[in-house]
Amino acid sequence: MSTTAELRTITHWIAGKPVEGESKRFGDVYDPALGSVAARVPFASPDEVDRAVAAAKAAFPAWSQSSLAKRTEILYAFRDGLKRRAEAFAALVASEHGKPPSDAGGEIARGLEVVELACSVPLMLKGEFTEQVSRNVDVHSVRQPLGVCVGITPFNFPAMVPLWMFPVALACGNTFVLKPSERDPSASILLAQVLQEAGLPDGVFNVVQGDKVAVDALIDHPDVAAVSFVGSTPIARYIYARGAAAGKRTQALGGAKNHLVAMPDADLGAVADALISSAFGSTGQRCMAISAAVAVGEIADRLIPALRERMAKLHVGPASDPKAELGPLVSRAAQERVVGLIEQGVREGATLAVDGRTLRIAGYEQGFFVGPTLFDHVKPEMEIYRQEIFGPVLVVLRVDSLDEALALLERNPYGNGASIFTSDGAVARYFERNASAGMVGINVPIPVPVGSYSFGGWKGSLFGDQHIYGPEGYRFYTRAKVVTSRWSEIDHPGINLRFPGGHT
Repeated sequence: MSTTAELRTITHWIAGKPVEGESKRFGDVYDPALGSVAARVPFASPDEVDRAVAAAKAAFPAWSQSSLAKRTEILYAFRDGLKRRAEAFAALVASEHGKPPSDAGGEIARGLEVVELACSVPLMLKGEFTEQVSRNVDVHSVRQPLGVCVGITPFNFPAMVPLWMFPVALACGNTFVLKPSERDPSASILLAQVLQEAGLPDGVFNVVQGDKVAVDALIDHPDVAAVSFVGSTPIARYIYARGAAAGKRTQALGGAKNHLVAMPDADLGAVADALISSAFGSTGQRCMAISAAVAVGEIADRLIPALRERMAKLHVGPASDPKAELGPLVSRAAQERVVGLIEQGVREGATLAVDGRTLRIAGYEQGFFVGPTLFDHVKPEMEIYRQEIFGPVLVVLRVDSLDEALALLERNPYGNGASIFTSDGAVARYFERNASAGMVGINVPIPVPVGSYSFGGWKGSLFGDQHIYGPEGYRFYTRAKVVTSRWSEIDHPGINLRFPGGHT
């Protein structure tokens, strides 16, 4: 075990340079495969948060007045830097999160989509113009940046989710303070370095590491204009309420219990492959993971054996194992929680078809591993259905009809994503119209939109009016201004106390 003196210390990033923590409070960053501490991260004090916000505030006037061409030039350079450093990002994320590098590389690729969208800012910020709304009067609209924006991001995608936020915010002319997860924070500093290499002025992008103290200080700070969050629903609700109370523009994306409805006419192999991929990728630590399969009619009896056959072939191991398809969970607490919920599912009477609790990997006995787990005959009142497990656990519910499946979705408190597998176009369209979720897949298991659309759920999966990235991301990071103008040397309307109208 390394001593504290030997441990690598992760830094903040303020005003264009790494900054050592001054608060004397630190958190442990683990190697999840070994279960041992690999680094430590400082927890920012309110004073350190204030320094980061002050740097962003000082940088805002010049950055917000920079040309769209200059911002686009820097974002293109940032895109190129991300692509060159993709393997380094993947290795860094894998070392702290535990996901295989191939999976970690995928989040860089999805993040790049949003960077490329941000490069289209001249098109996305186009306003409107209407001539002659009244005699010699024209009206046009513009969208302008907010100021200092904050991103509070989760452990499960330490590179991708920040990339869903700050590229659009910066493109719009805002400055940014990122508070990443304290569990895998190193990617945030590499992002800052690549931005600096791309030519971003100092202070436009800052990183503060920390815990709830830093989060609350950012939300409450009078110089912060907007807050974006992705994480669990209880914390999303808290951040939205606190942000709104502080007068901030706030979007808070919460948890999920995503359903895949398997119709009797669906291709069995396609359904089974989709469920394995979407339930166990990233060890189930995705807000868009399919964690509940809803088998309609007789397909359930064929689906369970197909799932068991595929699960037996999955390779679980550390990120250093090139054959690994699933890694460990992110922490000991996460491992214990998932195991506890599996045990509760057994007590509640669900059929444990595949038990991941018995998984042992030679040389990694202290790692945070749980193997792929499958429950059958799950009922809606069971905790393994009610809770977002956030681990490699797939539950199967059996229903008699599509309407019964849709009723399950409607009653569920989450509404992030939902999918259906069917060969009937009318059934697919009916599901699309009636599924209670913000993102819907048809023969697609994880319906995460491409960068040109926006990501966001319904109900307990989203607090706020705007989804993240895409067109709604641009609306979130700007505010509208409408200008009514009269330019005429010969038109002097004189005094008129009537309410202004467009008929003169």
